[in-house]
Amino acid sequence: MLLNKNNLLSLSNLHIEDLIALCKQKNQKAEFEIYHRYSKAMYNIALRIVKDEHYAEDVMQEGFLKAFTKINDYRQEVAFGAWLKRIIINHSIDFYKKNSAFQLEELDRILYKVEEENTITAEIDFQELKVAQVLDVIKNLKDNYRMVLTLFFIEGYDQEEISEILNISYANCRTTLSRAKESLRKALQDVI
Repeated sequence: MLLNKNNLLSLSNLHIEDLIALCKQKNQKAEFEIYHRYSKAMYNIALRIVKDEHYAEDVMQEGFLKAFTKINDYRQEVAFGAWLKRIIINHSIDFYKKNSAFQLEELDRILYKVEEENTITAEIDFQELKVAQVLDVIKNLKDNYRMVLTLFFIEGYDQEEISEILNISYANCRTTLSRAKESLRKALQDVI
């Protein structure tokens, strides 16, 4: 461990593995440094799921508390940021399920066999779109579409992972994602 006259060198200069080791020893300053490094990104993740700034802040902070409580479970099989992100996403989704009129179980009821559509996809010049425009369009879609698209496009989860996270069937996830993409495409045409 890095020590100096004042006990520890500046924590901001420590590598994440060193900070994690200190967190496993219940070092609150190391926990604060990790919070400082990751809080903005984790807040943005929570906000995209819960759609409320104040709740996102609460969810993010509770997610960090859970992560620090379970820090000894972190085995460096994935990057620390990915491990923390998974905790924040799961905590955000749990919060959303408990506090929203939208219930994910409804997705199972709307599932039906999707016939292949032979519609011509309109040409959209996605390079002309600004990221903020796309995020605004996603934010205004139905809740189940917004959540699936956020997990797929923004957070980078595949369909199998999304179905696991949302506790829905793989077929339901695939159908919902397909419909969400089509809804996004139509909404983006209106923006252009």
